Order: sequence, then structure tokens, then C-alpha cells
Amino acid sequence: MSRRRLVYEGKAKILYEGPEPGTLIQYFKDDATANNAEKHAVVDGKGVLNNRISEHVMNGLNGIGVPTHFIRRLNMREQLIRSCEMIPLEIVARNVAAGSLSKRLGIDEGETLPRPIIEFYYKDDALGDPMVAEEHITAFNWASQQDLDDLVALALRVNDFLSGMFMGVGIRLVDFKIEAGRIWDGDFQRLIVADEISPDSCRLWDMKSGEKLDKDVFRKDLGNLIDAYTEVARRLGIMPDASGNVVAGPKLVH
Repeated sequence: MSRRRLVYEGKAKILYEGPEPGTLIQYFKDDATANNAEKHAVVDGKGVLNNRISEHVMNGLNGIGVPTHFIRRLNMREQLIRSCEMIPLEIVARNVAAGSLSKRLGIDEGETLPRPIIEFYYKDDALGDPMVAEEHITAFNWASQQDLDDLVALALRVNDFLSGMFMGVGIRLVDFKIEAGRIWDGDFQRLIVADEISPDSCRLWDMKSGEKLDKDVFRKDLGNLIDAYTEVARRLGIMPDASGNVVAGPKLVH
């Protein structure tokens, strides 16, 4: 990795200059963080699992016409991705009350919401990634009104796909976070899903037991994080089960 030019290093990933113009190499680290990195640990194998799960999800989204930055997986920890102009927002889609939503509004955790709710958060670790309104976003020129409309539509399409995919393997999609970037075709721009989609960025509960299979296991000291992520990968058909057989995951219907 030392021979490549480092472009950016975050809490869970490193971006390197790609082999061709307009590409980057995304490296998945084993670092686990929570509460804006107030809690931190290195969890051996986490990066490998997130790389494989995110690859699976991004390929699925590309397959149904939802554009993403993902090109292909290079090895167990790296992906080749498209470079894009990142929008400084986290887009959160919520289906079930949990986390900060339950605390803010006094809704019991686990209550199904009347419809999916889309929220925006300004990406700034120093500020704690504060929740922002559309007025803030357009006033400070982080995104245009058209961008916001497109981001909501993008998040809802991703939500539909993820909800069905996870339901097919007995997992309830509680909520998730995506990030988006702009790519340009001449004078025209398109918004694409960027960053990653993995148990780091989703709340995933077993549909029968309610067992948490996401980063809340680390946040709340609920057990072994690798066991939880491995179970998600196993159900999706990415990793072999205890007998060495790869479990067939949900199949995409065109």
C-alpha cells in the first residue's frame, strides 16, 4: 500500500489513488468506532466482512439500476470505485424506531414507523454530525433543492431493495445510512450511492429473536461483533456456514 498515493483516511476506510483516471481504491480497515470515535477498537476481520457485504449490496443495487460508485472488488479488503464529488451529508432512512429517533421523540424502540422517514445529517465529526433541515442544506449550498429531491428518491429506492433483500434472509432492516456523490457527464450531473453499505451503516435485527446483527453490538457491548457480521454474511450467501457450505442468499429477480 505504501507505493500508492493516499487520498483520504477515515475512521473505517482508506482511499488511495486508483489505477485509472476517475477511480479510487477503497481499503476497509478493522477499526470499529462508535459515538464519533469516542469508543474505538480494532476488531480483526471486520474490514474483510464489510468489504464482502458492501460488494454484495452494491452489486445488487447496480443490477436494479440504482447507480453506485462500486466497480469491482480487488481482494479481501479492497474495492475499485469511481471517484465522485461527495455531498457532505449522511442520508438516513428509518423504518423502525431506534437509536436517536427514539430518544428525540420518545417513541418506544422497535415500533414500526407509519412510513419510511428520511433524515439528513451534516458530516462533521467535530460537531457530532448534527441533524439538519432542508433549509440548512440549501442555504449553505451543500446541495440544491433538486439534489435533495433526488437524494430522497435514491434513499427510498435503496430502502426498498435492502428491506426486501434482508427480509428474504430473516433480517429486519430497522434503519440505515448512505452517502452520495456527484459524477459529471459533460454539463450534466448524476447522483450515485457512495461510501459503503454494511452492518456498520445499517441497523439489522433478527426477525424472530430481535437479536442485533449490526454495530450496536459494539456500541452497547452486546457480544461479539465478528459473530454478528459473519451471521449477516452467511445469510446473504457470501460466507460458508459451519459445515463449509455456502448458503444460497436471496436471488435478484429482473
